[in-house]
Amino acid sequence: MTGPIRVLLADDEELIRAGIAALLELEPDIAVVAQAGDGPSAVDAVRAHRPDVAVVDLQMPGIDGLAVAREIATVSPGCAVVILTGHGRPAHLQRALAAGARGFVPKGAPGSVLADVVRRVRAGHRYVDPALAADALAAPPCPLSPRELEVLRTAGPDTPVATVARRLHLSAGTVRNHLAAIVTKLDATSRQDAHRIAADHGWTD
Repeated sequence: MTGPIRVLLADDEELIRAGIAALLELEPDIAVVAQAGDGPSAVDAVRAHRPDVAVVDLQMPGIDGLAVAREIATVSPGCAVVILTGHGRPAHLQRALAAGARGFVPKGAPGSVLADVVRRVRAGHRYVDPALAADALAAPPCPLSPRELEVLRTAGPDTPVATVARRLHLSAGTVRNHLAAIVTKLDATSRQDAHRIAADHGWTD
């Protein structure tokens, strides 16, 4: 490989984005070639600049980091994606890897760690924060079906059943049955408690 590793940074918080860029620019073999403040802009920047590595925040306006990772896999398969997050949970890690991300790093990691991760994923390797990897191994799998998760995300803690039914094109009775099954599967005391449990595990994010 010749020349520096070309990196795209995508984060909706400009101060964080600028700080990461400044840290990476200290590395002689890394060049930040583009920055983006939201998901769609990140995908457009990948098309325009063809970076080797995209460092993408998990939660961004427009489309989130996981959707960005999937888009990048289509528009620029040679670009390795690193998910950077301040809200790392085992479920996030699992979905990030499924979306094609090659790295998963907490925002609190030292700049030297991120630079090393950029090098690793550019070389074709993977990197997952060790503490998060340990948590993911110990975490219970989500017991809810994809449809139940969709119902729970739409319902939240207190959205009326009729509204949920209309949004998902289901009958009110079907929504009630799903919510009852969700409460049972999560061993929750109520719909609100079920939503809290799922959110704590990152299943509804």
